[in-house]
Amino acid sequence: MRALTLIADRQLELADVPAPPPPAAGEVQIRVRAVALNHIDVWGWRGMAFAKRKLPLVVGAEAAGEIAAVGPDVTVFKPGDRVVMYGALTCGACRACREGRDNLCEDVKGLMGFNLDGFARAFVNLPARLVIPVPAGVDFPDAACAPIAFSTVEHMLFDNAKLAPGETILVHAGGSGIGTVAIQMAKALGCTVITTVGDDAKAEKARALGADHVINYRADRFEHAVRKLTHKKGVDVVFEHVGAHTFPGSLLALKRGGRLVTCGATSGPTVTLNLMQLFQQQYRIFGSFGASMRNIRDGLAKMAAGMKPVIDTELALTDFGRGLERLESRQVFGKIIVLF
Repeated sequence: MRALTLIADRQLELADVPAPPPPAAGEVQIRVRAVALNHIDVWGWRGMAFAKRKLPLVVGAEAAGEIAAVGPDVTVFKPGDRVVMYGALTCGACRACREGRDNLCEDVKGLMGFNLDGFARAFVNLPARLVIPVPAGVDFPDAACAPIAFSTVEHMLFDNAKLAPGETILVHAGGSGIGTVAIQMAKALGCTVITTVGDDAKAEKARALGADHVINYRADRFEHAVRKLTHKKGVDVVFEHVGAHTFPGSLLALKRGGRLVTCGATSGPTVTLNLMQLFQQQYRIFGSFGASMRNIRDGLAKMAAGMKPVIDTELALTDFGRGLERLESRQVFGKIIVLF
């Protein structure tokens, strides 16, 4: 079968690899139909793996497909069912996994496409417990955005930050995959959404998506603009995933008692924190990584109800590298999808 493999830093190769065996007990075999790109794909491509891995490595961390075969004793799926796949190989035995909170697995084996073979291949075998059905009316490109993009935002906004109707939220990088989702989810809840973007073209798209206020961070200090927009009160929640370049300003943009939730550090992982500011302003800071099975199901349900991911580009498997370059350049607005 065909698989796209990383053979060295920034070097991809489309190779013929052995097809997986028939699925074992408790497993399903999935025919991959669409892969969605994420910054974790860029990190692995650059050689920024923070866990052991061996090359060549099949890339692709987020995907959708259809059941090709089921193993003995699997009754919840049948061939032809459309599904998405969890992006990590978790143990299934610890308390967190038993409760469906696989992002807190105590013995995770690795992340798909990062330090374990990923989804950019024709077929993949997975435990059935790590596979989620796709509702009717959701196509493969949209569904491929559920396991990471939609679910990450679900986990950040609702499990961690507890975003409530009527609150004001600052969404960083509103043109990113998760930024576009966060704008939509916050607006659907009835929140006032302020977002940052890097150019005027993205600003227009963010407004069209529902953002109430858009700040071009290349032209204005976003924290000053936020204080002005909120009459010096600050926002209830900051949706942070940029990292070192924005984190100090994000704290200044918060109101007293506000919440900051972060899932990324694309501009760098290290910041200096003013502890007096932290406790005097009574900020609450949440680290958020991955998502639960419920988050993925909830994201798919929102897609089925009409909340669609923003698709920037659809590419063929042979253009996977070009998609990574586009994502790295930050010219993207929404998600990049690779179709099989």
